[in-house]
Amino acid sequence: MLFRRLLSLTVALTFLVVVIGAFVRLTDAGLGCPDWPGCYGHLTSLPETEQEIAAAQAQDPRGAYDAGKAFREMLHRYLAGALGLLILGLAVLCRTRLGSARLARGTMALLTLVVLQALLGMWTVTLQLKPLIVTLHLLGGFATLGLIWWLLLRYHGWPRPTASDPPRSLRYLYAAALAGLVVQITLGGWTSTNYAALACPDFPTCREQWWPSGMDFSEAFVLWRGLGIDYEYGVLDSPARTAIHVAHRIGAVVASALILALAAASIRSGLGAWRVSGWVLIALLAIQVSLGIGNIVLQLPLAVAVAHNAFAAILLLAILTQGRLLLNRGASP
Repeated sequence: MLFRRLLSLTVALTFLVVVIGAFVRLTDAGLGCPDWPGCYGHLTSLPETEQEIAAAQAQDPRGAYDAGKAFREMLHRYLAGALGLLILGLAVLCRTRLGSARLARGTMALLTLVVLQALLGMWTVTLQLKPLIVTLHLLGGFATLGLIWWLLLRYHGWPRPTASDPPRSLRYLYAAALAGLVVQITLGGWTSTNYAALACPDFPTCREQWWPSGMDFSEAFVLWRGLGIDYEYGVLDSPARTAIHVAHRIGAVVASALILALAAASIRSGLGAWRVSGWVLIALLAIQVSLGIGNIVLQLPLAVAVAHNAFAAILLLAILTQGRLLLNRGASP
């Protein structure tokens, strides 16, 4: 069926857009194009001739035209644009063929998210990588991926209903684990957008201390600063960046503990689907924690940093899948 294929393709493309967005951010290509929606005045190409490149360098207030960064930024924009068209197609199909009110509401919510993402993408450029905007853009990408994944699970009826109710404690653990993961993803985005990933160059200590002295939490989490500031490479001093990094580590411990508790309870439940989901959560969490530690120990290699973003998204999808199990509880398999 066309809708099923479009839905699956949209999930894959959304995941790709999230990963490419992380790649763009981590390669400092967020301002590879200083204008929006085009790139140095071009919509379908980049400056190529000497005259065009000279004009591009004159247009860039920093005078630093980089063809590689511009290409990566435009690739991300094109993929995001294609995603918007796919979601529009899903919404039209829901209205004209499926007649499903729930799916129609879901696709309209997706369209709204895409519009907001486009605005945040524009503001990311025009406000010169303001951390709050870039973090919201990151969260919007994860929200879009989570919602389209939820629609896919609902459409296919996955995962299959269990024969009996899981323990009531699983519901509370699930809510806590999901909230903990969302908070940790937010802290991760804030760490990245403030260039604080290497504020603590050692592990498990930070600057050879368990609780570094002189951290500035008051400056670390100021959400909005003045306009006209170029935030590329960050504007915070070392004490504030260290505070952000330490907060991210604390969040990792809390989120990991909550997810492990959910996984352990799922395995102990005795229900087949829950046992499988519990082991999947443990495996994904182990990979994600290893990647986070690798970012520090290996000094933020690009492949590891991008994978860390990708597995955060996969972990979110795994937990959302458990949410579908909760909704299907007690039904006949």
